[in-house]
Order: sequence, then C-alpha cells, then structure tokens
Amino acid sequence: MLISIIIPTFNRAHIISETLDSIIAQSFANWECIVVDDGSTDNIEDVMATYMEADCRFRYFNRPVNRRKGPCSCRNYGFEQSIGSYINFFDSDDLFKPHALEEWMSQTNKEVDAVVSKVEMIHFKSLEIAKVYEIESNNLIEDFFIGKINFFVCGPLWRRTFLENQKTLFNEHIRNGDDWDFNLRMLYQKPNLKFLNSAVVQNRINANSLSNERAKLNKEELISYFNTIDLHLENVKKQDSINNRNVNNYVIYRYSAYLLLALKNESNVQFFLFWRLFKLELALGYFKQLLKTTVGYMSFSLFKKGYSFISFKSYPN
Repeated sequence: MLISIIIPTFNRAHIISETLDSIIAQSFANWECIVVDDGSTDNIEDVMATYMEADCRFRYFNRPVNRRKGPCSCRNYGFEQSIGSYINFFDSDDLFKPHALEEWMSQTNKEVDAVVSKVEMIHFKSLEIAKVYEIESNNLIEDFFIGKINFFVCGPLWRRTFLENQKTLFNEHIRNGDDWDFNLRMLYQKPNLKFLNSAVVQNRINANSLSNERAKLNKEELISYFNTIDLHLENVKKQDSINNRNVNNYVIYRYSAYLLLALKNESNVQFFLFWRLFKLELALGYFKQLLKTTVGYMSFSLFKKGYSFISFKSYPN
C-alpha cells in the first residue's frame, strides 16, 4: 500500500528540509511526498530539485494560477495529484518520528477509515515537548469542537476511498482554522477511527504560522477563524449527544479571550470583536454576560480599565 504525504508550503525553504528528512528516515518505504508551493518567493524550487534528484518519491507542484491562494487549495490540489491508497496531510514545519508510517499502517484494515495519532507540540528551536493533546473521547464531535481533544491536520492517516466519498475536502475559502474545520466535517460523516496511544508526529510551534496571526490580532485571520467557528456552532448542535450549553460557552469564551487581548493591546480590532461578541451573546440569550461585556468594553474605552467584566469563566473543564 502506498502512502501519499501532501505538504503545502509558502516561503518555507529555510525549514522544509528537516520535514523532508524526517520522511526519508521512515522505516516504511512505500510513500510518495507531494509538495505544493503556494507562490513562494524564496528558493523552494532549488530545495525541492535537490530532493527530487536524490529520491524520485518526492514530487513538486506549483499551485495553478486559477486556484485560490492558501494551504487548503494546495492540499486539495495535492490530493488530486496523489495516487496513494492512504493519505496524510502534513505541514512544512511538521516532523515524523522514524516509525510513524509503519505504526499507522500496522493499524489499518479495510474497515478503518483513518488511523489517528497523538501530536506532540514542540518548541521550534529546542524541540522540547510543550504539549500533547488527547485524541480519544466518548463524545468525539463535541470534545473536538471545544478543544478537549485535537489531532490537527497531521495526526490522521486517511483511507483514500473515504476521502473520495466526501463532497468537499479542505474549504478553500478558509485560511485560519482550516484543519479544525476539515477534521470536524470529516467527523460529521462518522468515520471508523482507530487511535494510536503514542504520538508519531510532531508539530513545531512556529511564530510565523497562521494560527499565531490570531494572537497578533490580524483582523483578516480573526475574521476567518470566527466565521469558521460560527459556521460550525450550528452544525455541531445538529449532531447526536451534544450539550448545547457546552458548545455555546466555548464560543463565548473564545470571543471573550480575544476581545480581552485586543483591549489590553489597544488593538484596532477591539470594536470588531466587541460587536461580534455582542451579537452572539444576544442571539444565544446570554443577557447577563452581554451586559457585563458592554460595561467592560465601555469602561475600558473611556477609562482604560474594567475589561475584567468581559472575562468569561463558564467554560467546561
């Protein structure tokens, strides 16, 4: 069985070699690696030329100019070019442990739609482990939505036939939260999952990643992120065994956290976040919290204090 590893990249020539080297080091040799460039301005073509000359299992494509820019488009295009029976979506700063593919394949059978590994979050320079997320749950969709579990885009090895039966893979209109969106939509389809107790992949915490753009209060990325959350809020509630209060609380909590960050940093996105949170609390019937949010926002706007009113602590542990 062939595994297709699909990697989108943008201006990562300086770090992608470590990712590619971790693929070459795999004990399972029957793989292809498809790298799709999203319009880089660095020397990624030269880097990939060196790898392709040394190992024909590497393939390199430029995202077609008629395709939307972004990692989602690159992943979808990479999937179209792939021929493997199993698919792993990797990122250009992720790392495989040496027996990752072998461990995944040892758990596959014709009934399993995906084998899911834990993911080690590691510091970029020291490679020390910062966090390992849990991946199993008795209430998989709800717990994935509220962040109790997470396996990112790199954690699962998907059976190709399962992915081919999906109407849409990665939503090319999303930039931030794209892997979260993809995994949730796959979970809605009730795949038969097999879980590994160990982590076979590592995600390097990169200051230049799209997820960190939220912490930098990049408005475009915040819009993408919260549009994705709002979209899934209603879809999640349509699933079986969902505690609506838990998922509502989680979304209010996320909005509140970013509004607090924006206020503390005197960011120009604070009114945007306040207005989105205000409308959400009104729609969900969180009237007491809505009053606190409004008082806190107005107090900070006038006196530069009072944002503690906004803090939302009713988040499920």
